[in-house]
Amino acid sequence: MSSKTGIEWTEATWNPVRGCSRISEGCRNCYAELVAARFSGPGLPYEGLARMTPSGPRWTGDLRLIDKHLEDPIRWQRPRKIFVNSMSDLFHEKMPFDWIQAIFDVMFSAKRHTYQILTKRADVMAQKLRFVRTPLGTKWEDCPDRNIWIGISVENQEAADTRLPYLRETPAAVRFLSVEPLIEKVDLRKWLRPVTLNRGPMPGVDWVIVGAESGGGARPMELDWARDVRDQCAEAGVPFFLKQGNMLTQPVEVPELAGRVVDLPVLDGRTWAQFPKTEAA
Repeated sequence: MSSKTGIEWTEATWNPVRGCSRISEGCRNCYAELVAARFSGPGLPYEGLARMTPSGPRWTGDLRLIDKHLEDPIRWQRPRKIFVNSMSDLFHEKMPFDWIQAIFDVMFSAKRHTYQILTKRADVMAQKLRFVRTPLGTKWEDCPDRNIWIGISVENQEAADTRLPYLRETPAAVRFLSVEPLIEKVDLRKWLRPVTLNRGPMPGVDWVIVGAESGGGARPMELDWARDVRDQCAEAGVPFFLKQGNMLTQPVEVPELAGRVVDLPVLDGRTWAQFPKTEAA
C-alpha cells in the first residue's frame, strides 16, 4: 500500500491482496515478483508468497488478504487515482470471490477516488464481474460505477488478440490497455474503435498506456513499436500515454502530473501523457 507512487499514470497504489503467479511472457521480468521475493523472509510482508530461486524470483502462487489495508481508500481523504493491486492481480484464478466483492465494496464506499484495475486474466475478469453486486443489491455490470476503470495488460500480439475480446465485452465506464512490457510490434486497430457485430454494438478502448520493460535483463522495446501504437491511437481518437522503461537512454522531460513531477520519455519531440478526457467518460 502506498498513498504515493512512482508509477507515472496513477497517483497511489492499493494492495489489499498480496501474491500472484506467472501467466504469460509479460510476467518474465515482473517488478512485483522481484520486490516480493526481496521481502519474503521470516516476518516480512511477502513471507510464503515469493522466494528467490537459482532462476531468479518466483511467486509461490499463494494469495493473502491484508485486512489492515482493505479500507485504506476510505481513510484517504484527498481524491486520487488509485492503481488497485499493483502487487497482485485482482482476478487471479485463486482469488476467492468474497475478497473481490469486499474490494469492490470499498470502492463503492469511497467514490471520491478513481480506481484503475489492471489484469492479465481477462477471461476470469469477465466471469467474476458478472457476480459483483452494488450496495443496492443490483448487478455492477448493469450500471458500472463511473469511477472504476477496467484494464488489461498486453505484451504482444497473441496477448492482445486473446485478452481484448473479453475487455470489449466487459461493462465498464472506462476500458484501458497497458501495453507493457511491449516486447514486439502489435496491431490494435480492430480493438480501438467501437464496432457493431452480429451480437450487437461493441465498445472501443478509452485509453492506451505503453511502456518498455525495466530492470536487469529487460527486453528492448523499439521506438518504432511505440510510435506505431501512438499512431493507431491517434487514428482512433484514443488518448495515449508513453511511460518509462529501457527508454531511459532516450531524452526525458519532467512534466508535472497531478501535482507530481515524473520522468517521461520524449518521442518525436514531445512527451505523451494523455488521459481519458473525463474521469466519468
